[in-house]
Formats: sequence, structure tokens, C-alpha cells
Amino acid sequence: MKTLKVYEEAWPLHSPFVISRGARSEACVVVVEIEEEGIKGVGECTPYPRYGETPASVMAQIMALGPEIEQGMTREALQAALPPGAARNAVDCALWDLAARQQEMPLAHLAGATLPQSLITAQTVVIGEPEQMAASAQALSAAGARLLKVKLDDRLISERMIAIRAAAPEATLIVDANESWHVEGLAARCQLLADLGVAMLEQPLPAGEDAALANFIHPLPICADESCHTRASLSELKGRYEMVNIKLDKTGGLTEALALANEAQEQGFALMLGCMLCTSRAIGAALPLVPEVSFADLDGPTWLAVDVSPALQFRAGTLYL
Repeated sequence: MKTLKVYEEAWPLHSPFVISRGARSEACVVVVEIEEEGIKGVGECTPYPRYGETPASVMAQIMALGPEIEQGMTREALQAALPPGAARNAVDCALWDLAARQQEMPLAHLAGATLPQSLITAQTVVIGEPEQMAASAQALSAAGARLLKVKLDDRLISERMIAIRAAAPEATLIVDANESWHVEGLAARCQLLADLGVAMLEQPLPAGEDAALANFIHPLPICADESCHTRASLSELKGRYEMVNIKLDKTGGLTEALALANEAQEQGFALMLGCMLCTSRAIGAALPLVPEVSFADLDGPTWLAVDVSPALQFRAGTLYL
């Protein structure tokens, strides 16, 4: 018999996290603990308002399954019992963590992955005035960060990007518009990014407007984020995106994330591994995917004023494993 515990945590950020949908000052997460015979597995999710989630709604979803979880619900059964999203993610990752601890092996080994000793992760440059974003990029680059993810909305695209590139001439840049752009002007913006040496553009258009990317000639890869949740998303993305961003909070856990990664690669998509604002617990759960991805964007815990203990080791855009 297992025991289930579900609770909410709020982790203050050291500085505001600003994207096209607004600013955040804390990371609100839901934690699931599943214990069996003195061994505890832990999973974490970040409820996301963009997908209609709140901590309360996510905890209610999980608690409704409480009896089944305590009676030994498997990861396979969980996939049918909950839809993709934060609630399923927390439970799925807790079950993976419990199994790894019971078998006394690292999670990555249990999932069949061999991790590198270190990993380059994107460091995020949040939205601000051009000079603010340039200063942030310069500081990150000077500290040793080699991959910068630039958040943009629908304003000052040229001014911001030209300033950032001048401030961090050696950094690899990727750009995330978080659904804030429109079809009109997209071609010119893509060309600007390509001219500045940007390596990839993430989710420029709102999810649901992907048809505009069909037969759209573009000079840099475009990655689906909000448009890609699970394997069921892939059929609509073919011929429109070159890459998909896998996040456990979207797939509903590591189980579907691994399946999505495998099927996406079989269909010719490159992979990105992303995260929400979260603690090191959530990043640890996603690590089995690391060997397969072209870009990792796992800097969520680096925005926290204080991380969970024990914390993963981040330094200047590198995650040490």
C-alpha cells in the first residue's frame, strides 16, 4: 500500500520573469510524494494559466485519483486516468522517482539514458527595453553563458535584437516569441533573425494558427512549443516546424515525454527540452531526455532566490550532472 501527499509551494524569484504574457515574481509549484515501505518518490509540476491550470485545480485532479494511486496505480494506467498536463506530470514523475529509488539506480539509467557530465543550457533574457536586454545579455555572456534565449513580444524587435547581438557577439541566440507575433511581417522578422545569426525561432504565432507556416519559406528553424504537447500534436506540425519543445508539464510526465521524443525524431523533428519556472526537482525528472536534444532550456531553477535542497548545480549556463 502506498501513501500519497500533495501540497503547494511558492518559491520567490530573485528578479521578475517577463515574457509576452506578463511578469512573474514567484514560481508556484505543486509537489506529489508517493511513499511505499519507507521509500519516497517525489514529483513536481508547475500549473500554467495558459492551459487553464491553477494550483487548486491541479491538486483537485490529483486528489481525485488518490485512492487509485495508493492502491498501486501504474504509470501506464495513469496515462488513461488523467489528461496531459501538470497534474499527470507530478504523479508520473513521483512514480518514476519511486521506482528509481526502490531499484537503487539513477532515474536516467532506469529510463535507459546515459547522461553527459555537463550540459549547456539556455539562459533567458527576459523582455525589457533594448538597453536593458542588451545589458542582461552582456552580463550573462561575460559570466560564461554560451546559449541565450531571448524572450520577445510584438514590440521593438529590431532594436532589441540588434542591441543584444552587439552586446553578446559570441553567444548562440535563440528567440522565443511566446505566440505574440502575427503572420503579417513574419517573413521580414525571420530574415532579420537569420541575418543576426539567430539559431532558432520558437513559437512565433499563436497555437492554432500553425497553418500559416505551411509552405512558409524561412531561413532559420522554427520550433513548436505551445503547439506541441504530446504525440497527438505531431501530425499537425509536419511541414510547419522543424523542431518541437518537450516540457514535462505539457506532456503530462516523463512517460509521454519519452514517447513523444522517440516519435518526433522518427518523423524528422529535432528536439528541444524546456521547462517552466520550477525547482531542481522538476529539472531532475526531465534529465533522461537530455541525450536526444539539440537545445536544452532548463534554467528555471536559476531564477529562484533559493532552490530546493539538494539542488542541481548550475553555473554560467552550464548544468553539471
